[in-house]
Amino acid sequence: MHVWFPPLVAATLAAGAVVLAPTAPLAARQQPPVTDNKLFQSGIEITSVTATVTDKEGHLVHDLPQDMFEVYEDGARQTVTQFTRERVPIGLGVLLDVSDSMYGRRIHDAEAAVERFLFDLLDPADEFFLLAFNHTPRPLTGWTRTQQDVQHALGGIRPSGGTAIYDAIADALPLIARRNRQRAALLVISDGADTASNTTLRDIRSLLLRSDAFVYAIAIDSPDRTPINTRVNPQALREITSESGGRTEVVQTSADLAEATARIAEELNNQYLLGFTSARGAADGRYHSLRVKVTSGEYRVRARNGYVATPLLRRPE
Repeated sequence: MHVWFPPLVAATLAAGAVVLAPTAPLAARQQPPVTDNKLFQSGIEITSVTATVTDKEGHLVHDLPQDMFEVYEDGARQTVTQFTRERVPIGLGVLLDVSDSMYGRRIHDAEAAVERFLFDLLDPADEFFLLAFNHTPRPLTGWTRTQQDVQHALGGIRPSGGTAIYDAIADALPLIARRNRQRAALLVISDGADTASNTTLRDIRSLLLRSDAFVYAIAIDSPDRTPINTRVNPQALREITSESGGRTEVVQTSADLAEATARIAEELNNQYLLGFTSARGAADGRYHSLRVKVTSGEYRVRARNGYVATPLLRRPE
C-alpha cells in the first residue's frame, strides 16, 4: 500500500526523510523496529532532517544528545522539538549500471555486493527496489523485502548499451515517493559517465529538492585507459549526493564494491532524525535553505542543504 500522511504533515515531508514522533521512552525504544508510519505521524506540521555526524577522523558518531544539535532554516535558528538517534526503517532504491562496460566480473561483483548490502548489512524492517539502467532505465523489482525476488532480478542482467544515470534517478524518485517506510534513500552504482540521458544534471538537482530522498553513489573509476568522455564523473555525482545529504564513494575496481556498500550501510544504520515546526507556515512552493550544526568543533554534520516546500501526493481514501 502507499503511505498516507495527514494533510497537515504532508506538506513538509520533502524537507527530510520522516515526520517524527516525540522521542519515545526508553522502554518503547527497546522494542523491535517499526514497519509502518503510525508512530511517525503528527497532528502538527513538522519539517524533518536526516543528519550524519562524524568526528575529525571521519568516524561515525551516533550517541549525541538532542541539546547538542542546532537547526537553521533560511538562516534562522529553529527549535528542535522532535529527535531520535534510534534506527528508523528505510525505503531504499538501488540503481545499478548495466551498460556494456559492466560486462563480466564487474557485474558479478556488483550483484554480490548489492545482495550482501540488502540482506546482511541493512535491517529486516527495511524495504527496497532494484532499478537497472543502461541507455534506458528499467525497474527490476517493485518494493520488496524478499531475497528470492532480488536474486531472480539480478540473475537476468545482461550488460549492454550506454549509460543514463540522470534518467535512472528521475525514474526512481516517483517510486521513492510511494514507499511504505519513513526514511528514503537511493544508491547509484556506476562505472561510466552519463552518455544517454534526456534528463540533465540541473534537472536532477531540482527534482531532489522536491524529494525527501538522500542519495549515495559508488563510482567505479578504473585506472584502465578508457575514452575520457565515457569515464565515470565523480564530481557530477558529488553535486547530486552532497546536496541531498548523502555522499559519493570512489573505488578503483568492482572488487572494492563490497567494502564501499558496507560503509554506506553503516551510515544508514547510524543517523539522527530531527524535527521542527517551520516558521514559514504551510507549504509555499519555495526553496528554503537548511543547515544542521553540532555545538562542538570536533564534529562534522552532513545533511541536506535545503528543500522546496511542496506537498506530497497522498493516497486516496
